[in-house]
Amino acid sequence: MKISLEKQKKLAYVARRYYLEDQRQSDIARELGVSRPMVSRMLSEARELGVVEIVIHEPGTQAARLLEQLERSHAIRGGILVEEGADDDATNQLLSQGAVDLLRQIGTRRLGVGWGYLIGQLVTWLEENPQPESTVTDICPLVGNASIPARNYQSNENVRLMAQQLGAAPHFLYLPALPDSLEEKRLLCSSEIYRQIHQQWQQIDTALVNIGDYPSSPDFASLVRYGSLLQQQHACGRMLIYYFNETGTIIQSEQDFAIQVPLETLMQCPNIIGVCSANTSAKALRGALRTGAFTHIVARAALVQTLLSQ
Repeated sequence: MKISLEKQKKLAYVARRYYLEDQRQSDIARELGVSRPMVSRMLSEARELGVVEIVIHEPGTQAARLLEQLERSHAIRGGILVEEGADDDATNQLLSQGAVDLLRQIGTRRLGVGWGYLIGQLVTWLEENPQPESTVTDICPLVGNASIPARNYQSNENVRLMAQQLGAAPHFLYLPALPDSLEEKRLLCSSEIYRQIHQQWQQIDTALVNIGDYPSSPDFASLVRYGSLLQQQHACGRMLIYYFNETGTIIQSEQDFAIQVPLETLMQCPNIIGVCSANTSAKALRGALRTGAFTHIVARAALVQTLLSQ
């Protein structure tokens, strides 16, 4: 049905007053000198003619759409995207819950856990929200223990606490993440302790791996392990204690003395979940996805939207 431009303008005016300016139908009727039922009919006609379009954004719909785009563009199988919390801590708690929910969706039984800030937040969330019905039966660390007291990097303690809250059996790695030298690493990796944890790594069905930014000021251990390689190859992010650049190249050094799951062993894991914190950048997430290591992602919906729009 064809209507005049004048009528379209009148319908648009009524719709704007009602939908955008929050005017009551009775007030609009008084202004125009018509009845309230007439205003109601005009609003209905405006919708029927397409002068007004009402879009309802159901919770989770946008996140689902973004995840579908991410799956198509970066060959991952799934994940969970969360909305922003009131602050970074609240967002990290939502991300932690998302990671635990994803473990349940996957049906994880034998879990390998990385380290980092979000892993520490996840442990805190689990302490407040135990999951005794979890499918997880065994948990082991993917990285040795750090010499610093920060909880986020105490791999064995995090594994112990997670196992306690998930009703799983913990398996520990009694070796440092960063021994003093390459020679010490070779010695430690020839030990029975390392052989046992390597067996655990070969049996995991899911790896929970942190994705973080490459620090603007590298720590001393990274400089010793890589020399100038990280700068030369433009490192932009890290997973476990491995670094990668934006093209997805994992930067490797013959002088790397870190004790963590070997890349070739990690890549054999059926499910590798990359977990981003509230502060992970789009550049780091892009590089991580391009490594081809990850099958699932837990991240902020806004971060994924930024990545897809660039």
